[in-house]
Amino acid sequence: MPYINFSDDDLYRANTADLVSFLQSHGEQVKKVGSTYKYIYTDGSGTHDSVTIHGGKWYDHKNQRGGYAVKFLQEFLGFSFQDSVIELLGGHCSTQTVRSVPREPPKPVVKPFELPEANSDMRRVFAYLTKQRFISADIISHFAHEHKIYEDSKYHNVVFVGTDENGDPKQASVRSTLSFGKTFRITVANSDTKYSFSHFGNDEKLFIFEAPIDMLSFITLYQKDWQQHSYIAMNGVYESAVLKALESHSELRQICLCTDNDEGGIEAAERLRDILVERGYTEIFRFAPQQKDWNEQLKQRYGAEYLPAVSHERKELYLQSVAELNEMKINPNRIANDLIAAYNSADRIRLAEFCVAASEHFLKIVGEDFPLDRMKNRLTTEYKCYLDKGSVSVKRGKLQNAITNGLEQLRKPSQTAAELKITAKKLYDIADCALRLSTEETLVQRAKQKETSEEVPSNEPQFSQAMSY
Repeated sequence: MPYINFSDDDLYRANTADLVSFLQSHGEQVKKVGSTYKYIYTDGSGTHDSVTIHGGKWYDHKNQRGGYAVKFLQEFLGFSFQDSVIELLGGHCSTQTVRSVPREPPKPVVKPFELPEANSDMRRVFAYLTKQRFISADIISHFAHEHKIYEDSKYHNVVFVGTDENGDPKQASVRSTLSFGKTFRITVANSDTKYSFSHFGNDEKLFIFEAPIDMLSFITLYQKDWQQHSYIAMNGVYESAVLKALESHSELRQICLCTDNDEGGIEAAERLRDILVERGYTEIFRFAPQQKDWNEQLKQRYGAEYLPAVSHERKELYLQSVAELNEMKINPNRIANDLIAAYNSADRIRLAEFCVAASEHFLKIVGEDFPLDRMKNRLTTEYKCYLDKGSVSVKRGKLQNAITNGLEQLRKPSQTAAELKITAKKLYDIADCALRLSTEETLVQRAKQKETSEEVPSNEPQFSQAMSY
């Protein structure tokens, strides 16, 4: 094909093309998530959803790289630069030289997984892990002898290797060892995500972490008989490697979720717990670090500067609202009317208290004792922070739908015992939606107050921390 000298306008239009529409028209799978889309693709290591798309821009969270539409077609669909531009423009270029657009895009070429070339020694990596991360030298040596930790020759980064059941490398993550500038962490291209950096002992305990350094830090903190236990780092919060490990090691029955003590880690622990319960595991425990993660806790032990834990504000607010719910007397003869009045008052907590009391009322009719404390415990237990997503408007819409469904159920004449239980459940759902909306409104209000306080200059005099006398 002759070379095409694209104009600046051609390149701009190609890079800002609607990437989602292009992918859909070519049979590729995309999934809407909020205001963005996820690109779902499959390669030799499995199915992935780590790429988000917004307009003509994309970002691969797993490999921490991104760009515009032209680069996407090159990276994921195997097009050349020229083919990418022509495809995105539909063959309509401002240049004179064009070619017909093929109906079927070429199949992407899947390159084999290859580990980065190893350095002749690992002095820089060893110094980084021991002096900056405070990880035990003996533990680093153990994994180095197993060829699961080494230093790459080109950039002197630390490489963490994930192996399969036969000990063959299948996955690797790379982390910079710089003590200054911008650090990074990436997964080596074409890694099989079913495997990850890990150690398998001979007892039934499995400890799960977000990253290899967290795992090594935990082992450093709790070294007694550590080799008897099993450990795995997920390289994020994806569960595929954990599920593969459990499938391959049937003796593992006690699972300890050691994800970070921040919003992402708390949500990951809840999500993983639910996934594991669905697969029949019953001995699941949460062991959170006292600080943000296990390496930060290790830094604290050695007197270094560390990052503290970060609370899950949304979850804490919701649970606090549940704990503070009070008893409310209801008139059984006018529940529907009072429900409308409570909803129209815009007092979310009052609405929740009314619906909890009304739900109790209908459960009592069918012989089920569900006092307030038990109802509050149910709300607390069933709340999943990783599923509590959406803006105030989204949650307002969910509450409105719950009200509509509840009123329809309340107005049904002569309900059976089964229908009364349904009525109680719909009222319970209204209470839950009201509490979630109240939480979100509080968070928005706090954010506005914080912005306002940051914008207003302080009249207080500023002093430096170091003062001379």
